[in-house]
Amino acid sequence: MKTSESILREILKPAVIVGALGYFVDVYDLILFSIVRSASLKDLGFSGDQLLVQGIHLLNLQMLGMLVGGIIFGILGDRLGRVMLLFSSILLYSVANIANGLVHSVEAYAVWRFIAGVGLAGELGGGITLVSEVLSKAARGYGTMIVATVGVFGAVVGGLVADLVHWRNAYFIGGGLGLLLLVLRISVAESGMFQKLRAGPANVTRGNFLALFTNGKCLLKYLRCILIGLPLWFVIGVLVTFSPEFARNLKIDGIVNAAHAIAFAYLGITFGGFASGFFSQQLRSRKKVIFGLILFTLAAMAAYFLAVGQPAATFYLIILFLGFGVGYWTVFVTVAAEQFGTNIRATVATTVPNFIRGSVVPLTLAFNYLKSCQIGGTPLGVVTSAALVGTTCILIALWALRGLDETYGKELDYIEPL
Repeated sequence: MKTSESILREILKPAVIVGALGYFVDVYDLILFSIVRSASLKDLGFSGDQLLVQGIHLLNLQMLGMLVGGIIFGILGDRLGRVMLLFSSILLYSVANIANGLVHSVEAYAVWRFIAGVGLAGELGGGITLVSEVLSKAARGYGTMIVATVGVFGAVVGGLVADLVHWRNAYFIGGGLGLLLLVLRISVAESGMFQKLRAGPANVTRGNFLALFTNGKCLLKYLRCILIGLPLWFVIGVLVTFSPEFARNLKIDGIVNAAHAIAFAYLGITFGGFASGFFSQQLRSRKKVIFGLILFTLAAMAAYFLAVGQPAATFYLIILFLGFGVGYWTVFVTVAAEQFGTNIRATVATTVPNFIRGSVVPLTLAFNYLKSCQIGGTPLGVVTSAALVGTTCILIALWALRGLDETYGKELDYIEPL
């Protein structure tokens, strides 16, 4: 049985440290558009309702890029290696974010947000796959806990940077951090499990994304992995990103700033990520921790929608609690990685979080549609429509979680029959 000291030495491997720093830069760049949305669009000549309309359009393009990139980099990770996945994805999104700081039209902004989304797609899934495969069963949860705790703090830093510098410089900083991280990638060795797989029989199917859809059992398991994450990006993509608009509808006393809301949300996610990783090890269960945090998210959502007339400080505190609730993000990706064999693991771990991120598209479309629907001649409005969509996400996530196997302590060195 491993001692605390031996586990500590194990989780301080280069793969964990660089994975955590990589996720830090990934989250900073990923969430940066939400932070600088209003300022950047105002500079490009938009105002009023167009800030929301164009903001949703650009956010959806970024998320669509992540759907495409998740598939591309997932296949790359299972065919050419986890390190190659991480290197190529960070190079692409770093260049794209620097280009984002140079745009002077919404059309160019849209193109580079899409390309940035493609690049951002590979970092989390690739990092979690590598960490899961290089650490022992006793240390895996602690390794992903470090990745989560350090990584999501990137959004907090992003919010602070956006307050201090022009939005264009904020993009330049993110791209520059990514390029610096490429130097650290040199010290990271490839996963031993992947090297064993690559040296094995040539007829083993590796990174076949479509094979997930031809096996009924694999498909259902894959869909459940995706659906348990629905509340995560509803909270971030709708409730936090558009918190200024919700604050006005809820008659919050004071000004609610999107950058501050995102910083509070990700501060909560930082604590939630640490707690979910730690307690999944202590309780020897990933499912129990995810179940508890989904229920916590439901309670925080109720507080958010009922915060009519509350001070802005109270609203920010509720957003912090929302962030804590959805802090099971990296544990959820770890569960997805642990559900499948080495020959398809990177594809699953990379596509699952990006399908969740891409779920912002149908979620925002449903939200936009419902808020204009009427009951008895009265429009549902912003708050009621968001509450309906959010509750539906929670119920779907609980159903999906119920059907997944517990993966704590699971042996990962096997090939998935596809």
